[in-house]
Amino acid sequence: MSLPPGFLDELRTRTSLSQVVGRKVIWDQRKSNQGKGDMWAPCPFHQEKTASFHVDDRKGFYYCFGCHAKGDAISFVRETENMGFMEAIELLASEAGMTMPARDPKAQEKADKRTELAQVMEQAVQYYRLQLKTAGAAGAREYLEGRGLSEDAQARFDMGYAPDARRGIFQHLTGKGVSPDLIVDAGLCARPDDGGAPYDRFRGRILFPIRDARGRCIALGGRAMDPNARAKYLNSPETELFDKGRSLYNHGPAREAAGKGAPLIVAEGYMDVIALSEAGFGATVAPLGTAVTENQLQMLWRIAPEPIIALDGDKAGLRAAMRVIDLALPLLEAGQSLRFAIMPEGQDPDDLIRAQGAGAMQALLDQAIPMVHLLWQRETEGKIFDSPERKAALDKTLRGQIKTIKDPSIRQHYGDEIKRLRWELFNPKRASQHRSYTGGKGKWQPPQTPMPGTKSSILAASDGAIEDHLSEAVILATLLKNPEILPEFEDQLSDLECLTPDHAAIRAAILAHNADLSAIEAELGTSALEKLLGQPHVAIAPPVRLPGKKDVASLCVAEALAKLDAKRGAAREISEAMEDLSGVADEGLTWRLSQAAEAVNAAGRIKGEDSTDYETGPNGAKMDKDERSAFDALLNQIGFKSDDSQK
Repeated sequence: MSLPPGFLDELRTRTSLSQVVGRKVIWDQRKSNQGKGDMWAPCPFHQEKTASFHVDDRKGFYYCFGCHAKGDAISFVRETENMGFMEAIELLASEAGMTMPARDPKAQEKADKRTELAQVMEQAVQYYRLQLKTAGAAGAREYLEGRGLSEDAQARFDMGYAPDARRGIFQHLTGKGVSPDLIVDAGLCARPDDGGAPYDRFRGRILFPIRDARGRCIALGGRAMDPNARAKYLNSPETELFDKGRSLYNHGPAREAAGKGAPLIVAEGYMDVIALSEAGFGATVAPLGTAVTENQLQMLWRIAPEPIIALDGDKAGLRAAMRVIDLALPLLEAGQSLRFAIMPEGQDPDDLIRAQGAGAMQALLDQAIPMVHLLWQRETEGKIFDSPERKAALDKTLRGQIKTIKDPSIRQHYGDEIKRLRWELFNPKRASQHRSYTGGKGKWQPPQTPMPGTKSSILAASDGAIEDHLSEAVILATLLKNPEILPEFEDQLSDLECLTPDHAAIRAAILAHNADLSAIEAELGTSALEKLLGQPHVAIAPPVRLPGKKDVASLCVAEALAKLDAKRGAAREISEAMEDLSGVADEGLTWRLSQAAEAVNAAGRIKGEDSTDYETGPNGAKMDKDERSAFDALLNQIGFKSDDSQK
């Protein structure tokens, strides 16, 4: 049954997730905040004593920090009641007072047709798999072996071979009772213009099944064995199953691997995906013969927030990367971007792995550059800016690119980074002044290249996020070492916007397990906690170095949270003010900024900070002005007499 557009959205709007879940759990009243729709309970999907199951009633989603179960009201009913999708919909609709729509015969017919086509495609995959083992496919097997693909690898990707016969798959499927119309509609065969019998679309090609996220074969990709073939690669035509602009090769396995922490890589073709996957990079996908589309980009971001575009190091690969930049800029969101790993010239990922191994590929991925740097490279590489007009042209082009970014915060950060790169380009002499003097011979030498460990350290991070990162680390470490103070800061901690996924995971674990170190270690592993507690600035913090002093720990966390809150609040005010400065600034705007600045200053003044006013004495010692005044007054009250008067 096909539901009309908007029905599910209306159902989710009318349904309270906390009420649905509340039938199966007992809420933790201490952690839950019903007013905010922030509810916690022991997870109904696995045995636990602590409340690690979180329901966000406003957003309509649940997530368990223990077993990682997640979903909405529909999925919760399906899992807990062992219902099918439509059964769950009917149950929730009746509770919400919504009438189920009448079944659409045409929609049902279309769904049944897609099911039939998927079944036909699976039969074709099995046929082509068998053909790869025949004598006629000896050349194809030799080619695959030469590319380093074992039989196991071929089986994992269901690779097959289409014999060079005009009606091979057609006769096979019709012999099994499949109608010719279904074979044509699946894209396996085509009808000639003269109306004759259908003929095979794929002939003399190695075949790669293309599957959707659910694992259904929706299309085929074929590599020609004849070097004189009109097209080296040929994909299925678009069908009721296959929309190449909305599909990704290796979608399902890549999504699973990315969910386990593997970086999402976007390669150009089938062989690149297979080579990368076999080398240990399981979260690899490829577009299907076209440039990356907006729909594919959104699909990538649903898998991972920052995919790595690994394109060939030739002109075509670079052009493709540049097209992706233009497509992605208007779609950027906080924490959602792209990085680029450009292959050595003349090589693709498959070539690199076969020549130098998986380590070389990993090194290239580690050096992947942010999109802003590739944008800068595109507009400046090979160009000379020896006149004000050329510089102005560069500025105009970059401003136009940055304006396409819809998110104001990202737009601002892009502008800041471009300004920095521009300064380095147009002020090479000043940039080179940061040199070290060797001494003795009177020669200036350029500074040594930073070591890789230094480049990747927190101290080498850009913008002003270093202090925030350090503060977050101290807060989390203090709570881990002093769990007794957690109830005092639980609400503030839940609202803390962590800068890194590592900090966010530790924060969530602290809340879920009440700062129980053993439970957190069991969930996150020892390495995550060692990484946090092993940082020098964390290790020397008094409440971390000497845990157990509740007052000291509480003061440290309160102060750090206040500073973070004030600083980030000021940043938000400034960002909003920048947006409001299209006209003349009014008194309200300036007052907001002054208040934000005062909040930052107030938070920066440490409790107990010495505010005494000192003056320097003749001997160089500092004296309290108030104490000095009192002392002088006392001296004036004392009448000194000479020794002669006492005689």
